[in-house]
This record gives sequence, structure tokens and C-alpha cells, in this order.
Amino acid sequence: MSASGCDFEFNLLSIEGNTVISTNRQTGKSKTFSTKRVKTTEKENKTHSHFLSKLWPEMQLFLLLLLLAALSPPATSHYSSSTSSPSSSPSSVSEWRPARATYYAATNPRDEVGGACGYGDLVKSGYGMATVGLSETLFERGQICGACFELRCVDDLRWCIPGTSIILTATNFCAPNYGFDPDGGGHCNPPNKHFVLPIEAFEKIAIWKAGNMPVQYRRINCRREGSIRFTVDGGGIFVSVLITNVAGSGDISAVKIKGSRTGWLPMGRNWGQNWHINADLKNQALSFEVTSSDKSTVTAYNVAPRNWDYGQTFEGKQFETP
Repeated sequence: MSASGCDFEFNLLSIEGNTVISTNRQTGKSKTFSTKRVKTTEKENKTHSHFLSKLWPEMQLFLLLLLLAALSPPATSHYSSSTSSPSSSPSSVSEWRPARATYYAATNPRDEVGGACGYGDLVKSGYGMATVGLSETLFERGQICGACFELRCVDDLRWCIPGTSIILTATNFCAPNYGFDPDGGGHCNPPNKHFVLPIEAFEKIAIWKAGNMPVQYRRINCRREGSIRFTVDGGGIFVSVLITNVAGSGDISAVKIKGSRTGWLPMGRNWGQNWHINADLKNQALSFEVTSSDKSTVTAYNVAPRNWDYGQTFEGKQFETP
């Protein structure tokens, strides 16, 4: 055994009944010492005292080792095995993924109105021109409406504007054209991941002459000013609600409505972010429970007063954005 550059030798001790056995670790030789008391002569006492004086340092070491063993914590492994499962909710910022992007130029103010998500006038809805239409692979039958994407131009130094990116809201659908192959003009055909931007947005990241550009995209959290907006429409017992200006994940997976004389009633997705229900809710204050794709839920009570009418827009709570 070595410590501080010096070598030490010590024997291993064991006890069997009234016998102490001292074993030298290097030679393997053992010495046996009896601890049984017997009558002894003075000479024998001196001999025993001599043996005990030689044995005492080894016994001290043995007792010290026993004490250390008793005080030491149980041994634990430095290795552990664990299993991880994917998160049930999308992360606030996803990884960059490859796609392509083109643009359109609105020649008529009406081109800025409408879209497959049902938001109507995008400027009045608060989205402006920072919007995008998605190919069928990305559109998810309208559930993705309201989600936010960050896009950047890549791989083409002639047309890309270096160090730039743009944040867009999904508001429209780019329909496939099966008269062309996905690689031969059918830009929005499956399995292509394609974004169609207003030229005002496209020119933030690339020169317009680029045309069909390779890009990278990722999902990000949406940041909105103000609260979630609920536009109530319909007639009679048919109630349709357009939900806009949603922060957080931006897209909605479930909606419930409650009148002041009803319990919570699930609504169905009509199209885009238009939700509907057949129920007599007139002359009742309306509350809403909105669940986003990341499973977050916001409950807005008494959003619309009991004298609400079709065509009106009301504001409720808002999702928190990290």
C-alpha cells in the first residue's frame, strides 16, 4: 500500500472465537494469537505482553478499518439507464427543415382577402402581409391555420439576402396541381413542402428574380398584440365562431362554448379556424375554452354579453408566450 510516496505493509486480521489470526498480505504467512485467559507465570506474562505489544498496532488498524466500513455510505453505481419518450406537445422552436418557396403579387386588393383559413381581410385581422400559403403536406387540413413559421433563404448566394429571416402566419392553402409532377411544376403536390408568400414578404429574404427558392423553415411561438378575438356569425340556432389573433402555438385543436344557461358544449371545426355548433345560445353570455395544438388551454368567461348579435367580434384571454 502506498501513500505520499512511502510504502507501508500491514497484515489482515481475523478473529475466530478466542483466536486472532494475523496474515501478512505479501508473504501469506499467518500468526495465531489466543485471547483466552489462562494462568500464567511471570515469564509467560512477559511473553504474552511482548506478543500483545506487537499485536496492538495491527488490532488498532483492524478496528479503524471496521469503523470506516460502518461509516461509509452504501456503494452506488455511476451509471444509470433511462428511456425517453417524445414530448406530446411541440416545442416552442423546432429544428430547421428544408423546403421551397415562391411568391405571388396581389394585383387586386381583393387578393388580400379570404384564404382557406377563413380569416377574411388579413390586414383587418391583424396579420398584414406577413402571411403564407402552405402545400398540402404542411396544411394538415386546416388545423395548422394560425401557426407561425420562420423562413430563411439558403443555398443560393445570387438571390438570397444574407443574414435575414422572416416570421409568417399560416393563413392559406396552396392546392396541388396533379397535371404536373412534384418536380416539374406541381410545387404544392405531395410530398413537397412548399410555401407561397406575398412578394412583400418574399423580398425580405430573397430577390424576386429567384422564383422557386430553396429555403429552411421552423415552427416558432406566435407573439400577438392584444387578446384572442372571437367573431360570432351564423343565424338561428347555427352559431359559427372565427377565432383569430392566437398567441403561443397559434393553431387550435379544440374549442368549447358555454352559454350562461348551459354547460360546456364542444364545437366542431367547420373550416380553417371557423368553429360551429347547433345550439340556442341567444340572450346568454358566451364563454369559450380554447385548446391549442400544444395542449395548452385558455378559458375566457363571459366574452360576449347576453345581448350579443351575429357579426360582432369580442376579445377574451390570451395564451402566455415564453
